[in-house]
Amino acid sequence: MNLSCQSCGAQLVVADTLRTATCPYCAAPSIVERPPTPDRPPPTFALGFVQTPQKAKELARENLLRRSFWAPSSVRNASVEELRGIYVPAWLYSTLAESDFTATIGEHYTETETYTTTENGKSVTRTRQVTKTEWRPLEGRHAEYIPDVLVTASSGLPNEELEHIEPFDLRALRRYDDALIAGWISEEPSLPQAQCLEQARAEAVSLLRKRLAAFMPGDTHRELRYSTRFNQEALVVCLLPVWVMALRHDPEAPPLRFLVNGQTGRVYGRVPISWVKVLIAVLLALLVAGGIYLLTSSR
Repeated sequence: MNLSCQSCGAQLVVADTLRTATCPYCAAPSIVERPPTPDRPPPTFALGFVQTPQKAKELARENLLRRSFWAPSSVRNASVEELRGIYVPAWLYSTLAESDFTATIGEHYTETETYTTTENGKSVTRTRQVTKTEWRPLEGRHAEYIPDVLVTASSGLPNEELEHIEPFDLRALRRYDDALIAGWISEEPSLPQAQCLEQARAEAVSLLRKRLAAFMPGDTHRELRYSTRFNQEALVVCLLPVWVMALRHDPEAPPLRFLVNGQTGRVYGRVPISWVKVLIAVLLALLVAGGIYLLTSSR
């Protein structure tokens, strides 16, 4: 897409997935205006960056060092090759979930039980407290509002990775304004809305399963079954602040990608495992176990 810089007039080419651009001639930030579509509606909310670039680097390095014991030695000296602050699009989902359920509820009670045992060669009668459970069927309806389910709208940031740097403090949500993202990289939604809606519903069901289990009366329960209807569903685009960095630890290997929650500082990144270290550890463990066995068997 072609965009004219509002400051110097330079003609810029902007990737179809980006919502922002910075002019290479005068460094003026621009917001790309595109007609909204069902899969690319305008953002409704956004969260601002709290963590500075330097703090994001420190947090990523601390995380890397904590997990470097089984990694190649070069990982400890990894350097930041690239650091980008990105406003990542996500769908913010809420719904009223109504469920019809059946379950078997257990109530514990205690009985005194008499039993016979042998002490000092003699048969004696003793008593003990035994816990038993009375089971009763239960059925009913449960309704609960489930707010603030986040799922990625970016093909570049899988939902699994987004979950690793959650939660975000959504109390700090602000109504979207172009000024908030000016000068930053901001991505447009690149995943179909229908796909994201199904992902959001799946996460809502997972939450609901736990809440239904906690809702059950009695001391315990089993055979919980339920069917759920989603009503009053809301799905809006929210821009999330994420630091994305590439850490180079080996010229011959691809860089490690680390993500830092730009608001809370939570870090996620995959660290390679040195199978040489693992093999040495296994061999040492076998040697120690063998030494202990020889010492005990020679006595």
